[in-house]
Amino acid sequence: MSDTTTRGIRVQVQSFYDEERSSPQENYYFFAYQVTISNVGQETAQLVSREWIITDGNGDIQRVQGPGVVGEQPTLTPGDEFEYTSFCPLPTPVGSMHGSYLMALGNGERFEAEIAPFPLSVPHVVN
Repeated sequence: MSDTTTRGIRVQVQSFYDEERSSPQENYYFFAYQVTISNVGQETAQLVSREWIITDGNGDIQRVQGPGVVGEQPTLTPGDEFEYTSFCPLPTPVGSMHGSYLMALGNGERFEAEIAPFPLSVPHVVN
């Protein structure tokens, strides 16, 4: 599990291997990940955009950027949480992800909330 806090925005991520949607014979491994974003700070903040850096087991890197998450740009007041689940297919049975969310405060200030690295791994592949 990944768990980090930047300026009062806590991001926790747990990844899961989805065996039913994977096809190892075709080098296709399907991973889901659940994200919980919590405002543990004192200021209201809106999630504006995301950037993910995905690394597969071959060391190939893919960057994914875009507005919001799962079609939303949630605003979190102090004490609020926002949860969502997304997915990431890989050509290898192991990999990792990390990144950041661009957050905007009410006064117009913006900052990057870190998403700490977390593994994408088929169970029992990595000891």
